[in-house]
Amino acid sequence: MKTHKKVLITLIVLILANISPNKVTAQELSGNISISGAFALYPITVKWAEEFKKTHPKVKIDIQAGGAGKGITDVLSKVTDIGLVSRELNPAEFKKGAFAIAVTKDAVIPTISAISPYKAELYKRGVKKEAFNNIFITGKYKTWNTLGFKTAAPIHVYTRSDAAGAAETWASYFGKKQEDLQGVAVFGDPGLAQAVKRDPSGLGFNNIVYIYDAKTNKATNGIVPVPIDLNNNGKLDANENFYGDIDKLITAIVSGKYPSPPARDLYFVTSGKPRNPAVKAFIKYILTDGQKYVSEAGYIKLSSEKLKKELGKVK
Repeated sequence: MKTHKKVLITLIVLILANISPNKVTAQELSGNISISGAFALYPITVKWAEEFKKTHPKVKIDIQAGGAGKGITDVLSKVTDIGLVSRELNPAEFKKGAFAIAVTKDAVIPTISAISPYKAELYKRGVKKEAFNNIFITGKYKTWNTLGFKTAAPIHVYTRSDAAGAAETWASYFGKKQEDLQGVAVFGDPGLAQAVKRDPSGLGFNNIVYIYDAKTNKATNGIVPVPIDLNNNGKLDANENFYGDIDKLITAIVSGKYPSPPARDLYFVTSGKPRNPAVKAFIKYILTDGQKYVSEAGYIKLSSEKLKKELGKVK
């Protein structure tokens, strides 16, 4: 009788093991994943890693922010497994073996300090694209009276010192490159946000997640967006004023009201098609279950068609 009981228990264990292969696989997956790159992708990548490790505790993920330039350099030189890149890749990078997978989307937004004396008036008239070009590219506009204010106080322009996807994307809005941008160069998205926050006469640009608070959806981090006068009529029309909270801004980006660039896709880049099982599993997770965290983290979901296409790259 005892022998029959042992055989029955053994059969039940085997059956349960066969119908729960995913759980076993999840526990067995192990390895290291090293990631570096864009500040724009850093917050959501940290969140994805935290959630992924709940199911795959044996996978160690190291993430460092340092700018998109560092991300692409590190991954192509095989210092890291994944490079975080917040701009479009160029032909030379693809030629070196860059394999890009879009994982989410965001936008670069011009910013001023929340205590700027020009804030109220800017939200009545906005700033034309050509005016931004004359501030950040040509340098023709150096004082606030060039934007219609009565004061000749200087505009303190800030840009990025690191090779940054945000800077490259902001410059591409004007058909230029990051090196064409004027201004005091500051390292990193957080650094640029702090520089503008402290300077009432400052003007810079930041990724969405460094402007809006994830809990309130409001611009409560000490900097606020500078609205773009999209139709160049000298005033900020109702359909151009979508900066009040992050949900309105995301809707404007998805609908195409906010231009692209400076809206852009964000990429995980590997050296060649990913083969490391842990890296492949992490990317697959991000493009499937991990998408549930995108909106709450202040990013924009890719379309289902785009996600399917990107997922096909790692299968």
